[in-house]
Amino acid sequence: MTTPTGLPDALQRLRDSVAAAPLGLATTGRDAAARTARAVVDQVDDYLLPRLRDLDAPLLTVVGGSTGAGKSTLVNSVLGARVTTPGVLRPTTRSPVLVCSTADVGWFSGDRVLPGLARTTGEGDTLSGITLVPTDALPPGLALVDAPDVDSVVEANRELAGQLLGAADLWVFVTTASRYADAVPWDLLRTAQERGTALAVVLDRVPPEAVGEVADDLAAMLQRGGLGGARLFVVEERPLVEGFLPADQVAPLRDWLHALAADQEQRAAVVRQTLAGALESLSGRVDVVAAGVEEQALSAEALRAAADAAYARARASIDEGVGNGSLLRGEVLARWQEFVGTGEWMRSLQGQVGKLRDRVTAAFTGRPNPAADLQGALESGVELLLRAEADRAAENTVAAWRSLPGGIALIGGRETELDGVSPAFTGVAADEVRAWQGFVLELVREEGAGKRSQARLLSWGVNGAGAALMIAVFASTAGLSGAEVVIAGGTTAVGQRLLEAVFGDNAVRELAVKARADLDARADRVLQREQDRFTELLADVAPTPDAAAELRAAVAGLATARGAHA
Repeated sequence: MTTPTGLPDALQRLRDSVAAAPLGLATTGRDAAARTARAVVDQVDDYLLPRLRDLDAPLLTVVGGSTGAGKSTLVNSVLGARVTTPGVLRPTTRSPVLVCSTADVGWFSGDRVLPGLARTTGEGDTLSGITLVPTDALPPGLALVDAPDVDSVVEANRELAGQLLGAADLWVFVTTASRYADAVPWDLLRTAQERGTALAVVLDRVPPEAVGEVADDLAAMLQRGGLGGARLFVVEERPLVEGFLPADQVAPLRDWLHALAADQEQRAAVVRQTLAGALESLSGRVDVVAAGVEEQALSAEALRAAADAAYARARASIDEGVGNGSLLRGEVLARWQEFVGTGEWMRSLQGQVGKLRDRVTAAFTGRPNPAADLQGALESGVELLLRAEADRAAENTVAAWRSLPGGIALIGGRETELDGVSPAFTGVAADEVRAWQGFVLELVREEGAGKRSQARLLSWGVNGAGAALMIAVFASTAGLSGAEVVIAGGTTAVGQRLLEAVFGDNAVRELAVKARADLDARADRVLQREQDRFTELLADVAPTPDAAAELRAAVAGLATARGAHA
């Protein structure tokens, strides 16, 4: 047979896409998609690529079946030699045995088939290798593998059995008269049917008086399961002869296998059937993986949206807290009243602007740094607001993630770390608030620099004017519209009048807008840094938007390559 040009390359691309499928979120369909992905990758590595590159290699026949079905005894009996040891204790943990003709050792001693399993020619139990047994009892062109039990209670045995079956040109599936209707054999037989694998079934340990009835029943079940083309061999329950099955009981199977080994056309037909079936099955199997990736993408988007919503609410709450005057209570109110001298300023507001300016100077110079005290109180108030909302957003995000697919596993072990602000929050928030206050003072300096009549006044009290501007930012959701604003508790807010006396109405409005915009940007930056803890968790596992499309494109590429050589 000739290897189709371009098909191995297309298959390799598909294999790499499946191996890279992002399935990191613990969604409902993740485990099934991950198992399917592993099975596809294993079969491409262990069978499809090696077989496509060496179509004339010996026929690899895997003898598999349930616990205690008699696989090893059957293999030894077919060969007429003890090449594999039947298990006495169940489950038996041992390496699979690959038996081939002495003339075919070169085909199997390297990594052409089952490249992930080391070869050994000695005895010993291992799950990481395969025991290679050359023998003259088997004709060239055919190899037999005695696989672990497909229903072993040892998970590694089951996985290895599945991997070996995926690497087979031909399955010889062994079951017994008492267990042929069990679920496990039929799960494997359905897999053979779905993949188009060439199949023979050996019905072992059948009471002689029930051969016809049991064989007919199993044959009917195979027919109903879409496996009517499978060869069925029956082995009666009789005493062993020196450890082997009676010769007449294994002769039909032995003769059939030897005929395959002797007839290159028959071997090629079996290879073509299994190869075509395996290639054909990839589309549906990769679609399971792609659907799993799409589920991952939807779950990641839901988790991302939950975090976005929680932190959007935090931004809205901060925006409201900054603008609704709530920051101008308690310590801030006390420091503001101390700064302006409440009764004095209320009387001076009734006077002329010139008298107001005199009082401003007194406020800036007559007390031991009242502006610094006010700025400190404002700083603490803003930081407390940021922390409260950041804490709430983190708690809400964790609560939402716990209720969403994939969320619990993603935050597992990190609840204490994630359900509040990060350890660095306090320092980051303080730095941003202080930087904002510096920005406000710089606005005041820049605005006063070009006003000759106010230059001397500003040189006396930039900090005071800056503090008044900060108060103005927090005093009204509507900004500075020219109307007086009331600070909590009935105290008249004189910040607006103070600033207007120095800079004028329009300039004050512009200064307040700039100051508020800068504070909003800094608050947003603080919250984004906190939210990034969640988005970074997602970034490690969330699929790219085109991940599922790439898988389906790889399947389409394989179909095109197959069609070009049909």
